[in-house]
Amino acid sequence: MSALIETERLHLRLLRDDDADGAMMLELLNDPGFHQHIGDRGVHTLAQARQYLRAGALKSYAVNGFGMYAIERRTDGAWLGNAGLVRREGLPTADIGYALLQRHQGQGYALEAAQGVLRHAHDVLGIGAMCAIVAPGNARSVRVLEKLGFAAAGTTRLPGKEETLLLFSLPAP
Repeated sequence: MSALIETERLHLRLLRDDDADGAMMLELLNDPGFHQHIGDRGVHTLAQARQYLRAGALKSYAVNGFGMYAIERRTDGAWLGNAGLVRREGLPTADIGYALLQRHQGQGYALEAAQGVLRHAHDVLGIGAMCAIVAPGNARSVRVLEKLGFAAAGTTRLPGKEETLLLFSLPAP
């Protein structure tokens, strides 16, 4: 499958069912950093990872026309994590999200992938204003959002959740 979004070092493509079969999503969802900053999704088997993809990103593509995308390094095709847009109940706009396997963090991939997602959102999807949510204490993610032009907009709590999250907003270009 060809890339949906291309950056200098990365290809972002639609997630597929076989992203679970290769254990990539399973590894990401159980990465210590994912658990710490995003949360334990209770996905511990390949079958659960497939169901997570189907109920999440694959459903979002059909319902919203966007979702999370696989991040692959252009030089070797390595699967690094995911980045994209999510439409969540309780948020005023689509929100940008990203998650990298720990071994690929600290190399600028999250920022580069998120920049590609923003360009795609504005230029292809026609999405203007966006938001982002971040767990308190996730300073790396806050820095990425600030570099992207997002500004702190207080805190929020998603419906049915107890965790208070930092809310960031990005006005329409």
